[in-house]
Amino acid sequence: MRVVYKLGLGAIVLGLLVITVIYLRSAGRPRSPVTEVSPVPVVTAQVQQRDVPIVLTGLGTVQALNTATIHVQVTGLLEEVDFTEGQLVKRGDILAKIDPRVYEATLAQYQGQLAKDAALHAQAQADLQRFQALGKEDSIAAQQVQDQQLLVQQDAGLMRSDQALVDGAKTQLDYTTLRAPFDGVTGLRLIDIGNVVHPTDTTGIVVVTQVQPISVVFILPAADIPPVEAAIARGPVQAIVYDQAGVKQLDVGALLLINNQAEPQSGTVQLKANFPNRQNQLWPGTFVNVSVTTSVVKDALTTPTDALQQNDSGQFVYVVRPDNRVTTRPVEVAQRLEAVALISKGLQAGETVVVQGQYRLTPGALVAVAPASGVPNSSTASAGMLP
Repeated sequence: MRVVYKLGLGAIVLGLLVITVIYLRSAGRPRSPVTEVSPVPVVTAQVQQRDVPIVLTGLGTVQALNTATIHVQVTGLLEEVDFTEGQLVKRGDILAKIDPRVYEATLAQYQGQLAKDAALHAQAQADLQRFQALGKEDSIAAQQVQDQQLLVQQDAGLMRSDQALVDGAKTQLDYTTLRAPFDGVTGLRLIDIGNVVHPTDTTGIVVVTQVQPISVVFILPAADIPPVEAAIARGPVQAIVYDQAGVKQLDVGALLLINNQAEPQSGTVQLKANFPNRQNQLWPGTFVNVSVTTSVVKDALTTPTDALQQNDSGQFVYVVRPDNRVTTRPVEVAQRLEAVALISKGLQAGETVVVQGQYRLTPGALVAVAPASGVPNSSTASAGMLP
């Protein structure tokens, strides 16, 4: 029993010696330095205060100001086509000609009849003057003088009738020459030379479209109409048209009208604007975007749209505190236009917000301002979540 006790005591003493040696060795080693967290590189921008226009944008379709299908108004052989497809034409330019010979003959016939009746009227007028002189001398019966007066009136009526026939024949002859009704662009030729054309033909000769100026019909939500009406009441409202992507500005014009009724199914209202289109960048039938400025907000707060982030609670931004640490700040956005967000609530002028590098940030993180080229842009990843 004593032997067992002595062996156990020796094992305990040996274990204590081993622990002591290990502790002394570890105590003599140099300790590793504590690793500090590195600042997160970000790109920042200051909250700006400036006047910001309130702009409403809607998708629209370009429409010609006028479109005319050139139909013939008389029957005849199509002798000439005096335009090139797609040609710019001026009002009054000759587009086509129909064989005029039948209508020239008819005009000549009526002109001859008019000349004949004019001669008879002149003769009757001369006889009336002679009869009136004789009547004063009682050398002729009063009834004969009166009859001659009626004959003169009858010849005058015949002349007016003849003149109407001449005018009608001139009009028919003029219809054999087809002219452009306004400045525009010709389309495809719809019939060839040598065909006999009729006023009842449905196709016509060509379609002429007026493109200078030109119109755009676009839509806005019905809720946006009151501010547009208020803007119209103050004076002319400028309209700017962009390409379908909303990037390239195509022309500047003026808002013409708001349609007198809304579409109940979509809750939208049509508006129409006119543009000079001097560069012919607008073409009928194409889709475009139109923006109108309804008002200007004075001393508004703005940030780059890249600063906006989205979470379950809504939109927010990372604000850089004076100690270079960030905090999240919920914001309300009134408008986004050309990469600039109009902030209606949540920020103050002069505050610094993060516009690139947010994907590595958490509230309280330490940041360091870096050039834009050296920081990955997280707005691309979050843009799909932004409304």
